[in-house]
Amino acid sequence: MIDKSLFELPGVRKMFPLLGILAVFQAAVIACQALFMATAITKFWKGESFSGALPWVLGFAVCFMGREVINFFRSKSLDKLAYRLASKLRGDMLDKFFRLGPSSVAELGSGSAATTVITGIDQVEDYIKLVLSKVLNMMIVPLLILVPVYLLDWQSGIVLTLTFPFAIIFMILLGYAAQGRAERQYKTFQYLSNHFLDSLRGIATLRYFGLSKDYANSIYRTSEDFRKETMGALRIAMLSTFALDFFASLSVAIVALFLGLRLMNGEILLFPALAALIMAPEYFLPLRDFASDYHATLNGKNALAAVNEVLAQPEVTQQVLDEPLRWDEKAQLQLTNLSKIYETGRGISEVNLELQGFQKVALVGSSGSGKSTLLAMLAGFMVPSSGEIKINQQKLETLTDEKYRQSVQFIPQKTYIFSGTFRENLAFYEPTATDEAIIQAVELAGLTSLLEEIGLDGQIGASGRTISGGQAQRVALARAFLSRSRNILLLDEPTAHLDIETELEIKANILPLLENKLVFIATHRLHWLSSMDKVIVLNEGKVEGVGSHEELLQTNVYYQTLLTQMRGVDDEKNQLTELSATDQPVSEAKGGQDK
Repeated sequence: MIDKSLFELPGVRKMFPLLGILAVFQAAVIACQALFMATAITKFWKGESFSGALPWVLGFAVCFMGREVINFFRSKSLDKLAYRLASKLRGDMLDKFFRLGPSSVAELGSGSAATTVITGIDQVEDYIKLVLSKVLNMMIVPLLILVPVYLLDWQSGIVLTLTFPFAIIFMILLGYAAQGRAERQYKTFQYLSNHFLDSLRGIATLRYFGLSKDYANSIYRTSEDFRKETMGALRIAMLSTFALDFFASLSVAIVALFLGLRLMNGEILLFPALAALIMAPEYFLPLRDFASDYHATLNGKNALAAVNEVLAQPEVTQQVLDEPLRWDEKAQLQLTNLSKIYETGRGISEVNLELQGFQKVALVGSSGSGKSTLLAMLAGFMVPSSGEIKINQQKLETLTDEKYRQSVQFIPQKTYIFSGTFRENLAFYEPTATDEAIIQAVELAGLTSLLEEIGLDGQIGASGRTISGGQAQRVALARAFLSRSRNILLLDEPTAHLDIETELEIKANILPLLENKLVFIATHRLHWLSSMDKVIVLNEGKVEGVGSHEELLQTNVYYQTLLTQMRGVDDEKNQLTELSATDQPVSEAKGGQDK
């Protein structure tokens, strides 16, 4: 019913005494309200004038207003606490995702992560507001109301005492069933979120291969599963609400029946009978209020469990380095038997590499060979399963060191453009950069036309101007050009989704960026290889060779086979020559225009 982790949230334990005091006051005003009403009705029944009953009517009005004031203060306090805790949890989750890195988000699923941060936290907020007040009311108010009922009519008190446990028992039994269905519904919702987002991201590819209708049917089936789980959970929630309402109504009816019979027989006076009858529905009201929102509390409880599961993931971020790295000619990087094996058995194993000074290293191999895995470990996004890493003879178990991350620039396959100004997107790595430095980086990246069109303060991203894929790649380049302190550069297929002309233009802009840096580039475009100092050849997660392009082309059989499979050795040599000859003219001919 109540997740124990709820009590660990800051401010919850301090809120309990206040809610308990308000519940006591609420029970008191409910009892007084019933007594004032019963007294006024009794006086009217006896034929007294309205002026004689006026003090009791005013007393009822004061109690009624007091009850509303108590509800207002309780709602206000809980709204403030729930909003503050929800904001904190949302910030904690985003910080956690940032520290865990993209591999953790990919494992959870982008859709599931997004729905947990947005919808899940909203459900947790509702859960905090509902469960704290309603559970305390259910524990305190009936017990306090039972006291005046026993004083007024002990027989009615016995009936209420005996029927209440039956309602609790049925609520517990149905609650377990509802909780199981709610958990299944939430898991189905997370699966639907992941499935829908993945399909949305790949809609262009699906349409290209004529599979969009098949995936539309798949989304329909997934949404139908979620609909069925939701209806099943609602069915049990409505059943539990009906059961509690039934027992509460039946108990009140029994009390009313016995009171009526005893009134006709003259065994009880009108005032105690009427007061006990008025308080009987109030006795069950906290239980019925909780039952009406039980399904919402289950959703919030499941969402809180999902949030806690993310927050409880062990962090691998280290604090070994004293300051960010400034890579220079004497700096060294050594990888010894570095491995990352997934649960599926795939991954990359026993990578051995020694680098010193400014070098450009290419990671090549067929799809699934481990290029992205190795690059993710080098970027500090992923923890190795085994192996040793040394930077300047300092041993690190992983590169997920905060200071190391502050030394790295990363250009992914698809650059993320967040909602904000053009300046904010460009100054991602250097938030304090001057406008002059930003404009210079824009010119180097070939974004002058976009700058002239929208200016540095123009909005881009989700809430502003949309930009093309070529412009997004140039934004990534401008970020790298602008950064002066980060000279460890990692590129993951930076031109994989571009046409050849745009690719050659971007390559011409990238090559100057690679100077005086330690560069790792994962690519399957072979025209990059002649510009690299070293090439690491990967095959099914294993290193097949390390050396320059020319050395591997002459001595490494697998490398020769790989080039042959991709394009053919002769074609590769010819293309390298042609591309080297056309890189500069293409860049000049384009004149910085975007694709």
